[in-house]
Amino acid sequence: MPVRRYPLARLPLILAAFAAALTAGCNDKSDKAETTATTARPIPALGVEPDQTSVSGISSGAYMAGQFQMAHAKRVIGAAIIAGGPYGCSESIFANTMPGTGTALLNLSKAVNGCMLDLLGIWGVSDPDELARKAEDRAKKGEIDPIADVIRDRIYLFTGTADRTVAPSIVRHAADFYKKLGVPDANVALVSDVPAGHAFVTDDEGSSCGVSGEPYIVNCNYDQAGALLKFIYGDLQPRASALSGQFIDFDQRPFVTNNDSAELAETGVVYVPKACAESKGCRVHIAFHGCEQNREAVGDTFIKESGYARWADTNRIVVLFPQVAKSPINPQGCWDWWGYTGPQYLTRDAPQIAAVNRMLDALQASGGGA
Repeated sequence: MPVRRYPLARLPLILAAFAAALTAGCNDKSDKAETTATTARPIPALGVEPDQTSVSGISSGAYMAGQFQMAHAKRVIGAAIIAGGPYGCSESIFANTMPGTGTALLNLSKAVNGCMLDLLGIWGVSDPDELARKAEDRAKKGEIDPIADVIRDRIYLFTGTADRTVAPSIVRHAADFYKKLGVPDANVALVSDVPAGHAFVTDDEGSSCGVSGEPYIVNCNYDQAGALLKFIYGDLQPRASALSGQFIDFDQRPFVTNNDSAELAETGVVYVPKACAESKGCRVHIAFHGCEQNREAVGDTFIKESGYARWADTNRIVVLFPQVAKSPINPQGCWDWWGYTGPQYLTRDAPQIAAVNRMLDALQASGGGA
């Protein structure tokens, strides 16, 4: 995900590649070298306010945004789910009865057919009531933060009318999931009237509005970055016409443990407004890219053309752009929303969620700024 226009047609290829990688025990990174890896610096210690964090993502990044929010709800005050579905949607009913690799393969099939195309509704896949119940059970076990911390959040959701990759009904199920948990209707906004393809939407950058393809940035005369940040944070200062801050490449490797099972790229990016480099107390927004939208695939397009930095610049918001790497086990560079990093992928202990949370800890530390 994104899986082009007809994800079902590519499903056998995706499953075959995933199965081959599992059989080979292969966890190698893509052959394409990261040109910035040798020059990346440590993530800056800025003294940010971690309990004012918000998250967003498109496609696989939307699922990861929801997973991070549920795992660390005490820190997250709002989430934006763009072309994504409800938390836990891909988890197979056999998740606790099969070996980890077999479960991940089953989850992937369910993810595409049930949580993108919405072809498995008759069997209850993506059912908001059932997924809310499972989330509550997971919270009671201590695998994610308490649901009480989720229901105070503000939730922005988006589906484009020209999106043929993730069905609009799946995004509606995500909205219903939050309401079933107890999030008030007034705290949930679902935008479904923009003729966008499967992409992040801007008002001045990207491909034609209805396009679904790299770099998955489209111009629909709609400022999505501004819309979601204002819904989560309330009134904001107007966005900057020229940026005052810096896009900083930082080394992601110190945040990964367990033999690099997180499948992260070597470098990530953080945008630091001038005001946040000079004084503490800024908020953080974490923006998760979609599949085939990492730097390896599209360069800095998502990072610099999504519009996040312009709003961050005038509103004391640091924007974190963590990056996943392509690999034989993850050929499209997707965030893990079906379990390729392990069976704990929906919990606080998920390798990717834990790594990004450590990045947030590092930004919270006090230091010499950027």
